[in-house]
Formats: sequence, structure tokens, C-alpha cells
Amino acid sequence: MPFSLPKPLEIPVEGLSSPYPLGRVFCVGRNYAAHAAEMGHEVDREAPFYFTKSAANAVLSGATVHFPPGTDNFHHEMELAVAIGKPVFRASRVEAADAVYAYGCALDMTRRDLQIKERNKQRPWDLGKDLENGAVFGPLTPAADWSPDDDKRIVLSVNGDVRQDATLHELIWKIDEIISHLSGYYHLRPGDLIMTGTPAGVGPVQPGDRLAGTIDGLQPISLTLSAAE
Repeated sequence: MPFSLPKPLEIPVEGLSSPYPLGRVFCVGRNYAAHAAEMGHEVDREAPFYFTKSAANAVLSGATVHFPPGTDNFHHEMELAVAIGKPVFRASRVEAADAVYAYGCALDMTRRDLQIKERNKQRPWDLGKDLENGAVFGPLTPAADWSPDDDKRIVLSVNGDVRQDATLHELIWKIDEIISHLSGYYHLRPGDLIMTGTPAGVGPVQPGDRLAGTIDGLQPISLTLSAAE
């Protein structure tokens, strides 16, 4: 039977007519010490770790999506996203920094109860993390026009109430370190996008909630939750 697949998500890029076609989505876990602590974990500098989200499950900022099935504890996680702009493999930190194409705001939406349930059984996190509409991306800003300086604030509000408020100084693994390390395991290429972790303050959201996130100097991000199907 003939059928068609959905087109890859295309993320707008500030100042450019051509969008960024989304390929693979890599996510850095526990990259802010305070967030790791609130989740009951300590962080060390041995190495970053990762999980993935499916590009087919991603949506753009401004979307209204249904509250997801199978969860009673749905959480927001505000993040800085990094878009790769050239192929890199086993990159030095200098080469890694040069591979960045653009930056943007992102939301890593999480079925926390399912994530914790599977984590406690030493099982993969897919049901908790890789859910439909679970990766949200705002417009990208070219790397030539923005840099991830330590003093840049990252903030997430729900219905106008601030939930997450930190600076990029709190990133345990910096952008060039993440790309350099990850490129030791993957041939990174244009279309690859890395979500760099969330600061402390994650928490539950409900149908009807409106999420709004900002990082200084980048385009903001928003998401509205409608009732469950």
C-alpha cells in the first residue's frame, strides 16, 4: 500500500530565508549540577552522557499540543540547543566550536513518572523522554550573531510564574566540550542538533498551561498544552 512519510521539521533561522532541516536530536543529561541534585544525583566530570529524541516527535515554538497519554507527572525542561553546521568526527575543542551553525531555545518535555520508573529498573528512558511533541524548538540564531557567554540567563515561566532561572555559567560541560566528546562516537553532520541540558526548577505542567522560555539574546520559545485526547 502506498503511503507518505511526514517531511522533516524545518526550524527558522534568524536573518536567513533557508530554514534548518532537523535530522538527529542528541540530549545531554544532568548538565547543571543543581538540576542533578534536585533529581537525587551527584555530577562528576568524568564524561557527559546522552539520550536521543526522534526528529519526528519535534514541533516548533508556538505550537499547541495535547497533554500526552500515559503520565500523571509531565515536566518542563528549558534548554539551550546547538545546531551543527559542518561534518565533524573526533573533533578538537577548536574544531568543535567551529562546527556550530546556530543556537536556539528548546524544551525537553518529559513524562517524569515513566522516566523514573524505567530508570529505577535500569531500563531505557524512551517512554519518558522520546514522546510525541516532546522536543520543542524556537527559531535559531546564527553562531556569528550570538555566543553562549557565561552571563546569559536561561529562564522558563509557566502561566507567567518563573520556574527555572539560571545562567549558562552553570553548564557543567561547555558547548565545545560536548561536541568534541560526542564526535568521538558519531560522525556529526548538518541537521544534528544537541540539547545541552536543563537547569534546576523542573516541575509538572497541566492541560491549559502556557510555557514561555528565554535565553538572553535568542528568540523566545513557547508551548501551550491542551486537554489530553
